[in-house]
Amino acid sequence: MLVLAISGCSFIDDRSERYVDAPEGEPLTLPETADEGKFAPVMPIREISAADSGRMYPESIPNPPDMTSDILDENYVIEELGGQVWLLVNDVPGRLWPAVTAYMNENGLGVAYDSPQLGLLQSELANFSKQARELLDLPDNPVGEEAKIVVQARIAPGVRRKTSEIQFRAFEVEDDPDQLLPWRGRDERTREQLETSKRLLNDLAEQLRNREDSKSYSRAALGMVSEPLVRLVSDNQTPQRIVMDLDYGRAWSEVRRSLDEAGIPVVDLNRDEGYFFVDFRPESERESGWFSWFSDDLEPEHTFDVRLDESGGEIVVTVARAEDYSDDDRSAELLTELFEYLY
Repeated sequence: MLVLAISGCSFIDDRSERYVDAPEGEPLTLPETADEGKFAPVMPIREISAADSGRMYPESIPNPPDMTSDILDENYVIEELGGQVWLLVNDVPGRLWPAVTAYMNENGLGVAYDSPQLGLLQSELANFSKQARELLDLPDNPVGEEAKIVVQARIAPGVRRKTSEIQFRAFEVEDDPDQLLPWRGRDERTREQLETSKRLLNDLAEQLRNREDSKSYSRAALGMVSEPLVRLVSDNQTPQRIVMDLDYGRAWSEVRRSLDEAGIPVVDLNRDEGYFFVDFRPESERESGWFSWFSDDLEPEHTFDVRLDESGGEIVVTVARAEDYSDDDRSAELLTELFEYLY
């Protein structure tokens, strides 16, 4: 029976290489009067350059990345990484700016200062509004002198393509600010501050869900920075590095998430030194094959290094083959796969 089963496999058509050999089709063109913003692919397919396709073989054909903006199961998701928390929304910042402004005004926070270009909104002092006090869970009858509280909201392009991230921060000030305070420099958050941010984000998400049919666009937010936070830098069509416009803690967490989602085993890591030692051998070398039923999985081996370095206020991610690994240098392939799961 085993011999018959094995011989029967030869009659099954192997279609694994059709993904690589399929000819490129002509791009669809829309009528001049059509609104391109209303059209999107139902099942997005990852783009592959002609230079890369020739080096592919069936076991290394990449899986489609998580195209968050097109297949997001839940549009409003609260995520937390590296001591930061944000609301991930499948929309552009220009459409979210009016909604966040309305949320702050309707809940007693008000908007004292704002900058559409920076994506920042700053509230008035929250202490003097009953609505704001309830929202921030401040006591009704404070004892003694009370700390003055200001809330900032930040709307920015998301790390993942075609998404936006909304953050809230409530912090103490010595006096009523007379200008917009900088967002950076307040990365260290207490557990209580993070819980307050989550509460505000949950409340905002509920309001956004209820008002999806009445979205508006802010002309003032047209100048909002929309450059991607993650970029793949190539030289002669060969990936060299990934540049991330994020703080180190967030960048480290995003790279770790991407390695996990890509199924790349991490052999060792060191956050302070900024490296991941990973096993990026071909999948056939990492599995036991037919005998995996009768034996344990093979132990991961250190074959490639993923390193994070700070340069000019940005985080640069590079990949190199491990010193003790002498097989094919697949650094460019690993860098490309990381980028697809990052962005």
